[in-house]
Amino acid sequence: MEATFLKDVIKRFRNYKELGDKTLVQLEEKDLFFCPSPASNSIAIIIQHMYGNMMSRWTNFLTEDGEKHWRRRDNEFTAMQLSRADLLSFWEAGWKCLLETLESLQPEDLDKTIYIRTEPLTAYDAILRQLAHYPYHVGQIITIARMLKDEQWQSLSIAKGESNAFNESMGMK
Repeated sequence: MEATFLKDVIKRFRNYKELGDKTLVQLEEKDLFFCPSPASNSIAIIIQHMYGNMMSRWTNFLTEDGEKHWRRRDNEFTAMQLSRADLLSFWEAGWKCLLETLESLQPEDLDKTIYIRTEPLTAYDAILRQLAHYPYHVGQIITIARMLKDEQWQSLSIAKGESNAFNESMGMK
């Protein structure tokens, strides 16, 4: 069961990364910095935060607290002078750290105790915690992108009004 869990969570994380990838390719550089309101975050800021979180949580996952001393979380929510290439580099590096760590885990690692801000969690629970956290942010990215692209948005799943055609193509009537 533990080996299946690891395989399945890796698949789910890859799926959310792919949704983000398919969203980011639809955007122009200026879109990454659009902020819906002063209290909101731009896609760039969301990526900065995800990168900081991923690097902190997944570096030495089993042996160090997930909130690293070098992380500056508050800075993740401050607009930086970054290019599209910089942001995509952060995006890729964060996901690489996460996926390589998960792929290195053994089933027996899931019962080990890890810490996030000194809070003890099983590795299993810590993985589930991040499986809830990152899709939340990917959803924010997608929502902002859909607003910006409007009629030019390319659906990431079944397009509006196309459910019956999709079901028929899958042999469902």
